[in-house]
Amino acid sequence: MQGRWRALGKLLVLAAGLVAAGALLREMGGVPGTAWVDASIRDEGLWGELVFVLVGAAITAAGVPRQGVAFLGGYAFGAALGTLLGLGAQLLGCAASYGWARLLGRDWAERRMAGRFGHRLRPLRDALTANPFEATLALRLLPVGNNLALNLLAGLAGLKALPFLLGSAVGYLPQTVVFALLGKGVRVEGTWQLGLAVVLLAVSVGIGLWLLRRHRAGRALAD
Repeated sequence: MQGRWRALGKLLVLAAGLVAAGALLREMGGVPGTAWVDASIRDEGLWGELVFVLVGAAITAAGVPRQGVAFLGGYAFGAALGTLLGLGAQLLGCAASYGWARLLGRDWAERRMAGRFGHRLRPLRDALTANPFEATLALRLLPVGNNLALNLLAGLAGLKALPFLLGSAVGYLPQTVVFALLGKGVRVEGTWQLGLAVVLLAVSVGIGLWLLRRHRAGRALAD
């Protein structure tokens, strides 16, 4: 019970921070870091969309938080198209880092699993291997954790690509919608977008916590 209250408290703090950040950016009259989007992406048609997806995929594969890509997608293209393009960029970045790890790092991973890092990584790897779709979905729904680290672990563990990428896509979607709404709300001063983003974030995190409590991946993270 105490753990649930702590999780609820973290969720409330995160939601309050989301609202405060959106309000602050609106009061500033601009969004830091979006000059490139304004100059090269917005109103550039298909070319701008393609550049956004490719650049978004590259920076996601390199470890930039995927929520930032979704935010910029909403800022540049609106909530609906920004969600679609942001999700595409995130999945391409996910596939790139997963594929790199699977092709080049599996021998190294096996040595680490047998060495000093094995007791930490093996339980989570085993949970992912046993049910890659459900475990990946549960981990992706939470707004915590490291996206790149999970991509690399999945590749190093040799997870099947289809269930891992499908679980990632479904798990990415709620937060992609949330941050695309936030980006759109900041650009057009849309209060309702910010409020809806908070509600969707709460739903996403609640589902993720429920899945983790009933799944082996949650127990592995708790160890």
